[in-house]
Amino acid sequence: MRDLARLRRVRDRIDREYARPLDVEALARGAHMSAGHLSRQFRRAYGESPYSYLMTRRIERAMALLRQGDLSVTEVCLAVGCASLGTFSTRFTELVGMPPSSYRALAAQRPAHLPPCLTRQVARPVRNREAPAAILT
Repeated sequence: MRDLARLRRVRDRIDREYARPLDVEALARGAHMSAGHLSRQFRRAYGESPYSYLMTRRIERAMALLRQGDLSVTEVCLAVGCASLGTFSTRFTELVGMPPSSYRALAAQRPAHLPPCLTRQVARPVRNREAPAAILT
């Protein structure tokens, strides 16, 4: 039970601080756990590693920023806390099914009359490389 409360705090921290430089070691220190123990327990509780959860949060936020169309892909990458444009693009493509630039172009063509709550649900990134080829068609 104590570990579950710690894991919730770690997950909440990731949700709040996704744009800051976070790594498993820093998250583990904050939860007073070893990095290995945190990773194993987090995966057991939530079905994915802390790093994967962090990247999913970052990609979700990146998707929202790209739909707005105000920032370049590089600016979005940096705004969500990714330091490497290559890693960001690769992970984005794995989760969403298309590169960030294609996603933004497709989102610009989509009708703007959908409420944000539906847009978030429909455009939510898929974990574990299960993204279809085109998600917003």
